[in-house]
Amino acid sequence: MLCSDLVELDWREPDGRAQRAVANLEDISTRGACLQLDDPIPLNTVVRITHSRGELLGRIRYCVYRDVGYYMGVHFEPGWEWRVEDFRPLHLFDPRRLLTVRPDAAL
Repeated sequence: MLCSDLVELDWREPDGRAQRAVANLEDISTRGACLQLDDPIPLNTVVRITHSRGELLGRIRYCVYRDVGYYMGVHFEPGWEWRVEDFRPLHLFDPRRLLTVRPDAAL
């Protein structure tokens, strides 16, 4: 699901220092999410995503810089799957809705 919302992100640096940042939640699925931040986070770092109704726990699986910041893929840990019933991001859109063709639509 494509989405937009702000979430808090907590993690520990390799040297053990605790870190916290606000991240843009770009997309989310049952097993993972994409976050946008100003600074990179090392691969395989465990992160805690805190949202308006709870939290999710996952690991950084990719981190790439694009134009305005770093985009990071988070794979949720077992037992921390996302469900829309638990947390609905502020702006949420299912791109599969674009594929629906009305029977009366002109080709």
